[in-house]
Amino acid sequence: MKKITVIGGDNRLVIAADVLSNSGYKVRISGLSGFQNDDSDVWLLPVPTTKDGETLFAPLSDGKIYLKDIEREAGKDRLILTCNYSFKSNRCIDYGKLDSFCLLNAIPTAEGAISLAIENTPFTLWGSRVLVIGYGRVGKILAERLKGIGCRVTVSARKPSDFAMINACGYYGVNTADIKNGLDYDIIFNTVDFEVIPESAFEKCPAKLIIDLSSKGGFSIEAAKNYGITALKAPGIPGKTAPRTAGEILARTVKEIIEQQP
Repeated sequence: MKKITVIGGDNRLVIAADVLSNSGYKVRISGLSGFQNDDSDVWLLPVPTTKDGETLFAPLSDGKIYLKDIEREAGKDRLILTCNYSFKSNRCIDYGKLDSFCLLNAIPTAEGAISLAIENTPFTLWGSRVLVIGYGRVGKILAERLKGIGCRVTVSARKPSDFAMINACGYYGVNTADIKNGLDYDIIFNTVDFEVIPESAFEKCPAKLIIDLSSKGGFSIEAAKNYGITALKAPGIPGKTAPRTAGEILARTVKEIIEQQP
């Protein structure tokens, strides 16, 4: 049975370690009081692996853990599992790019986003005019959930195939490049990692709430607030609103990766 060391991370990693241990793996948790090398076959790094490109995301640790130290100590043979980061000189798999992980992770993201919307609006989501920017993994799940609770859902996309699916699902569709010309919605959710709403577009935006679920941001939070809009930056929702589910999804992904290794 493979030995796994979980390094850094938040409650998702703690839960993932517990699930993996109960599945029969020998699991060790490291990074809470410094980082030490060991004889594990696999090192599991957190979601996300890093936020600054230099140190490991380790909010439960009492000190900094540097990526260069992990890279040096890991060697060539040990398997490192990362999220949205890659060590070029090591044997590494970025599980953050795997559909099996991202599709399941989109569910707690969508549900958490809806929870934020409920908490930050004085009206029901039912009957609200809602825009979902982007029709990727999160956008698809989010649009489905919003329609299910009675929202009037518009989805932005760019590809003809996406527009065909948007139409088939009963949503309204708009080209992502054109949304800046009309933001007549009650609530807006952004899921894309590039600027889609310029500051000037907020001047005529009646939306009461805008939630940015992307990592890099699709608009200026401060610009939106300057026009009286409640604007929330909300990356990493699964770890905040559903750490148990997020940890179980991660453990499932890790098991699938290990089972596929020679």
